[in-house]
Amino acid sequence: MVSLDELRDAQAALAGRIHRTPTFTSRTLAARTGGPVFLKAELLQKTGSFKVRGALNKIRALSADQKARGFIAVSAGNHAAALGWAASQEGARATVVMPANASRSKVDASRGYGTDVVLHGSVFDAFEKMEALRAAHGLTLVHPYDDPHVIAGQGTVGLEVIEDVPDADVVVVPVGGGGLISGIAAAVKALRPTARVYGVEPTGAAALTAALEAGHPVRLERVQTIADGLAAPITGALVLEHVRALVDDVVLLSDDEIAAGLRFLLERAKLLAEPAGAAAVAALLAGRIPLRPGDTAVAIVSGGNIDLQRVKELLD
Repeated sequence: MVSLDELRDAQAALAGRIHRTPTFTSRTLAARTGGPVFLKAELLQKTGSFKVRGALNKIRALSADQKARGFIAVSAGNHAAALGWAASQEGARATVVMPANASRSKVDASRGYGTDVVLHGSVFDAFEKMEALRAAHGLTLVHPYDDPHVIAGQGTVGLEVIEDVPDADVVVVPVGGGGLISGIAAAVKALRPTARVYGVEPTGAAALTAALEAGHPVRLERVQTIADGLAAPITGALVLEHVRALVDDVVLLSDDEIAAGLRFLLERAKLLAEPAGAAAVAALLAGRIPLRPGDTAVAIVSGGNIDLQRVKELLD
């Protein structure tokens, strides 16, 4: 389990290297929920999502030899961009395998940050290709979510949430692989034990829900959602340990509900989030989060990397 000391160590190490993202209030959302609502705008982070926190924190912990050999990962896009940027800060190279149908804008952005992108098959095929390249070239894995250094890096979001909203009663977090909610829950429960933490998954990519029901990580047979940033086909054992100990519940949303969250953020908060980044707000809008009268809620807007054409489709 990631400790508060490890979270604070990550925060100190990342200070000045990444953005300290702002937290906004939403009066319109507060009127819908019956209590104050804050939006933690991680879509304004370097590379457009929270992922850079974990990638940079992981890389700083590696040896000079590991950095020299280079890094590898698998990603739908946000981790690819974050790892490429983080590797470039250390003078290293990063290779990331992405599904062949990955968002073109995320592929282009990842390459722009210096990532060597390999497009390969489905999300399931991408994991297998990554392992083959890792073994063949002796590359160091920077896991997108199931790693203590990555979780600690993502958990710095939670430290900032409690610094900005010390009376938070509820924190709502989008869930893909689960690294973000693991880190945030570790921070929130350490600093404000009475606060409740809820995860949000798409119905078409509910890997964490499946793991909670089975008692161990379960590889999904099929993944289908508009929220590609939440489309991990399996969660991890470390993530599951954190979630079972620290997270109050994980709720499911349809793609239509997630799209409604995206539209709300654009229209009412003037934030252009990707579907994954809008999931926490969507859960509040849809009434999926159990709130008590007057609860102060914080929704994590986790990313904003979306094709403009995709925005048009989702707004129509």
